[in-house]
Order: sequence, then structure tokens, then C-alpha cells
Amino acid sequence: MSEAPVFDRIVALLTREKASFRVIEHEPEGRSDRISVIRGNKPDQAAKAMVLDVRGGGGGRRHVLAILPGSRKLDFDAVAQHFGARKCGFASPETAQEITGCAMGSVPPFSFDHSLAVLVDPDLLAHTTIFFNAGRLDRSMEVDTQDWLRVARPVPVRVAMQPFGKPSSRA
Repeated sequence: MSEAPVFDRIVALLTREKASFRVIEHEPEGRSDRISVIRGNKPDQAAKAMVLDVRGGGGGRRHVLAILPGSRKLDFDAVAQHFGARKCGFASPETAQEITGCAMGSVPPFSFDHSLAVLVDPDLLAHTTIFFNAGRLDRSMEVDTQDWLRVARPVPVRVAMQPFGKPSSRA
């Protein structure tokens, strides 16, 4: 991990890439439902970022950053299936912090670790802008969705459960 705080690295990256974004200062909060209310965005616009531990299959063990709408739950089976793995779960808080440099609840939808693959559920991309905690519990960003896609370069994969707990279609 670089010596620069993650927040500063995101600001520098987005500025260098001429992305459209704004910083939002707020009280410390890491839960998607609560921070969406504080920021005034729809929960579906919140980019919830989770570090996962994917095991088995041809790839062995790997860590993955899954990004999904803040109002949705993760479909662990979809992530495992994408990687041909037999098991997927949350990485430990310690592992997630070691990989991302961020406390739980402040992990942004960016990877500064070349070994951390980034997946995004396509439903998040339906919005003009997305919101996320930016490496700090007291700072968020609103970023143009197309700019985020261009800069973060995630792989679109259906990883969110549909409302009411139904798995996503994997078509």
C-alpha cells in the first residue's frame, strides 16, 4: 500500500484522469443505508464495496473487490461461479484493511493493489452518478458513472441479489 492516504490517492487519480467528481464531508458513517440518507442519494446509487475471499477452482485463493448497489446484498454464489471457485465469503476485516488501506465501511470502489480484481454489478451503472465513501468514514464522493468506469476499469458481473433475496439472472 502506498504511504499516501487512500482518500488523497483517489482525489489525485480522478483529477489526473479529468473525471467529474465532488467531495462530500459528513459525520463518520460506514453503513450504506445510513450514509445514503446523510448524503441525500438514493441507496441504489451508493457503490457498496466489499473485499471477498474466493477459494478453490483453478485460481486457488484470491481476494476480490465486489461493487454493488448499496440497497442490495451480495450473491456469493455468483462471485464463486464467475471465478470457477467452490467457495466465496467476506475477507476478514484485518485482511480487507491490509489490502485496501481502509477501515470497514470506508472501502472505495477502486483497487490500488494490482492483485485485487474489481467486479461491479451492472445495476449500479444505471445511474448518471454514483456515491461512495472515499477511504474515510467522514468523506464521500459523487462521481460521474462513466468516468468511474473509465478510471476504475471494473469487470461487469451480476453479483447482487435481486430485491427480496432472489438471485440475479446470470444471462
